[in-house]
Amino acid sequence: MFNYYLKLAFKSMRRNPILSALMITAIGLGIGACMTTITVNYLMSADPIPEKSQQLFYVQVDNWDPNNAFNDDDNSPPNQLTWTEANNLMAAKQAPRQAAMAKSGGIIEPGNQDALPFEASIRLTFSDFFPMFNTPFLFGSGWDDKADYAREQVIVLSKAINDKVFGGENSVGKTLVLSARHFRVVGVLDNWQPVPKFYDVNNGAFDEPEEVFIPFLLKEELELPSWGNTNCWKSPEGEGFKAFLQSECINFQMWVELDTPQQKADYLGFLSNYVNDQKALGRFPRPMNNRLLNVMEWMDDQEVVDQDARLMMWLSFMFLLVCLLNTIGLLLAKFTGKAAEIGLRRAVGASKGELFVQHIIEAACIGVLGGMAGLVLAALGLQGIKVLYGDFVDDLASLDLTMIAVAMLLALVSSILAGLYPTWRACNIAPASQLKSQ
Repeated sequence: MFNYYLKLAFKSMRRNPILSALMITAIGLGIGACMTTITVNYLMSADPIPEKSQQLFYVQVDNWDPNNAFNDDDNSPPNQLTWTEANNLMAAKQAPRQAAMAKSGGIIEPGNQDALPFEASIRLTFSDFFPMFNTPFLFGSGWDDKADYAREQVIVLSKAINDKVFGGENSVGKTLVLSARHFRVVGVLDNWQPVPKFYDVNNGAFDEPEEVFIPFLLKEELELPSWGNTNCWKSPEGEGFKAFLQSECINFQMWVELDTPQQKADYLGFLSNYVNDQKALGRFPRPMNNRLLNVMEWMDDQEVVDQDARLMMWLSFMFLLVCLLNTIGLLLAKFTGKAAEIGLRRAVGASKGELFVQHIIEAACIGVLGGMAGLVLAALGLQGIKVLYGDFVDDLASLDLTMIAVAMLLALVSSILAGLYPTWRACNIAPASQLKSQ
């Protein structure tokens, strides 16, 4: 019977092509608008490292202005660390894996004389960064922990930089000139684009990962600039680069990997002891306010999914509702026009249940076609977002299989719901009155 009702549905749509096209268009517009915003929100809020997001924790301590909280809304501690805290916490080695980090930049001088020098973004970090964040390597590996404190001039390249400077060849062991210093290449990353870029949401949650990675302490050695957000609650005591490093200015991030709840509790205890020690030295004038947030908690705390994006998603659902109300009106008009046919079928023995199934299948077919049209419109909408906002949203503006399935399911459910009342009205048409009118 299902195949028979399917044939009746397509015959009915062909019999009223304009009305059917209007309903398909209405559903398609609603689905297209919804899926554009749902896709962006879905990708913005996705778990970027699901295999260990519950074991990675962002470190926060409150060394801010005693008279003004860093965040007046919720009294949360600063979202970054000072150079002093980053180094002290790393030197304590209280976590199985830990990585302080910062964003910087420098000039790369390619070995090819025909190639011009160019600026590249730098991730200053520690050796644990690579195993902590499961970075994939094309060639080589990260440096060892001895290189961190020996301040060895070693470097890990992104695939793009390796392609640009070394033509995509295995460059491990070769030399790269960065900021007028010679670095030995120890590894080349494969394609790696965590979305969001959770390890540093303060400096662009949807930016590309940095182009090169070097040991953290080389920031002081090479006096590398501070890129990204830098905040200070009081001016550095003195002039120059070292005065900045010794100040209360925050520009550094730190993650620790803690595998068990006990390790987390122990690390929080260590942070409390550390802050008390610093208070004894005249620092940390604010009340104790330490936090360890895992990956998803940290992204939620930093509102990686913007409130405007959530608002747009709910507005798109309201637009879909308006489209469905229009579809209900069009279905009522269509099924009312079939009153004589429905009356005849009732007279020759068709039950209300059979008529209900027939017309619900017709509404579902309209929904499926509307969903397909909506996917096309959503793809166009996402392309429009790319044009408006540039390359940094490329990874947020693409439909995957999950989103395609969601779109078709949403279209099917919406059309069936829209068809319930018109179908109920059609099934309750009195056959006798229709037969008398023929």
